[in-house]
Parts: sequence; C-alpha cells; structure tokens
Amino acid sequence: MSPNCIFCKIINRESPADIQFENEEVIVFKDIKPAAKHHFLSVPKEHIVNVNSLSTKDHKNLLNRLIEHGKRTVGDSGGDVQDLRLGFHLPPFNSVSHLHLHVISPASQMSILSRVIFKPNTWWFASVEQIGEKLDVLQINNQEGKL
Repeated sequence: MSPNCIFCKIINRESPADIQFENEEVIVFKDIKPAAKHHFLSVPKEHIVNVNSLSTKDHKNLLNRLIEHGKRTVGDSGGDVQDLRLGFHLPPFNSVSHLHLHVISPASQMSILSRVIFKPNTWWFASVEQIGEKLDVLQINNQEGKL
C-alpha cells in the first residue's frame, strides 16, 4: 500500500467509493467521472504503479481477473457486456498512479470526448488485448533469456 494513493485509501476504507465488488485480490468501484452509464474501475489491491509495471505470468493472470470481475460488475449492474470498452491509460496520462482497468458500458453511447479519451490502442490508452500481447511477448522473452 502507498500512503498517499487514493485507491489504496479506498481499499483501506480511508476514502469513500461506491464499491460494487471486492475479494482478497481485486476491488471494483464506480468511476467518479463516468464516460458512460456503467463506468467502473477494476483495481488490484496490491499497489502496482501503472500498466508499465506489468511484466510476469502472474500479472497476465491478474489482468484476466481484473477483466473478469469488471465484466461481471457491468453485467450485475444491468450494463451490456457485449458493448464494452476495456483499457488502461498510459503514463503520463493516468490520473492515479495505481493500476486500474477502465470498464465502460455501453461504449456505443460514449460522448465524442469520451471516445477520444478512451480510444483504444493510442499512445494514451491501451486496450486489454494490447496489454495482454505485451505480457505474452515479455513472458516469451523471459523464457528465452532475452531480457
């Protein structure tokens, strides 16, 4: 935990949030500036600074669990899990230095500005597929001793 991190404070119940799901590893809560009717942040309880800190097979598994719990939360809240935008803001464009997956539905009803801010595979916002591929390459390179 990082003492000045707002997400760590939410996890520790030192700051308020509209928590929708929680287990021992992940917490999912509503974004305070939603880009659509259902906009959640799926956050690991472990303080990981940002998406660039992901590098291991365990991180790939964590990514999958962030996605799973985020999608489930959208579905449980009445959102359309077939009309999703999933991704991470890339440094320096992440507003909080604690890894968090944006889970947004319905993506088709996002404003023009939100479509730009959360545009996948740009230099400021990475899709979960892009990050998953990066982790796969890093894992292969680690196995081959290239790093």
